[in-house]
Amino acid sequence: MTSERIYVGSYTSQAGGGKGIGFGPYDELAVAAATDDPSFLTRSADGRFLYATNELEAGRVSAFAVHENGELEFLNDQPTEGAHPCHLAIDPTGSFLLSANYSSGSVAIHPIAPDGSLGDATQILQREGKGPNEERQEGPHAHQVTFDPAGKYAFDVDLGSDSVHVSTLTSQGRLEAVDRLGIHAGAGPRHLVFHPAGGAAYVINELDSTLTVCTYDDGNLSVVQTLSTRPDGAEGENFPAEVLVSADGRFVYGSNRGDDTIAVFETGADGIDAELIQTIGSGGVWPRHLAFSKDGAQLYAANERSDTLAVFAVDRSSGALTATGTPLSWPKPVCVLPA
Repeated sequence: MTSERIYVGSYTSQAGGGKGIGFGPYDELAVAAATDDPSFLTRSADGRFLYATNELEAGRVSAFAVHENGELEFLNDQPTEGAHPCHLAIDPTGSFLLSANYSSGSVAIHPIAPDGSLGDATQILQREGKGPNEERQEGPHAHQVTFDPAGKYAFDVDLGSDSVHVSTLTSQGRLEAVDRLGIHAGAGPRHLVFHPAGGAAYVINELDSTLTVCTYDDGNLSVVQTLSTRPDGAEGENFPAEVLVSADGRFVYGSNRGDDTIAVFETGADGIDAELIQTIGSGGVWPRHLAFSKDGAQLYAANERSDTLAVFAVDRSSGALTATGTPLSWPKPVCVLPA
């Protein structure tokens, strides 16, 4: 069982929800900061600051100073000028915090001051479009913002319009369009992760339980493969959530909400030609988020609907996961961030 300390994001407004951001060793978690619906967390490159989405109708992003013992001190928050921000990322220069407003389909950008606090938004970029799923794709739904390994381009993933938008981020904190990758209609792309070598990327699709494999070169994504996140014969509704890639790029991991499993894929040369090699129970119900331990030897699964965190040992040679210990009880966990 892991002994490293972790931060845990959770929902506080749900029935039985938590009180804020959890922190501590896996089996000794306690609330480190009371804040509303901190559904996604990220930390500055120097470790001095932590940022959280407040996934509310009137969305916010919150900034915290990280003390030497890992405890959090609230600095300030800023409105995202959109509804239900669900993901955020710091740009490679450490100058801006970008967040994705799911319900309103926009991306907010806030400058980061030297003391870690957030300034007024420099841009609220409203996306447009819709998809064939009338219930879930009636309009844009921004679900993630991230950067390529070189830090040259920003990517925001829009579940509502089956799109991945590629942009550059100016020194004034504004996204300027470069390209758009269209994922197949009705896919509902949710999250994107890059192969560490930079020549491939993987998009996990929430609405049709697929993984889209892409080649990548200087801002250009090209689809080369689409495969299911579920084994043959799987039945019932399923909604993938998180996608991770191992540090060596040989294995990709995705969570399946509904099947309540973690899917493991092995990649071929240059990260292409992926194949589903394992599905394993997630240790709970509705695995929303996955994260590697800092050494990559273990994988955490945040099971939102069973109020449990589970840990898996990662076999570095085969990519296979093995459950370790008993899942830990924690209210509505939806994000894990190793400290």
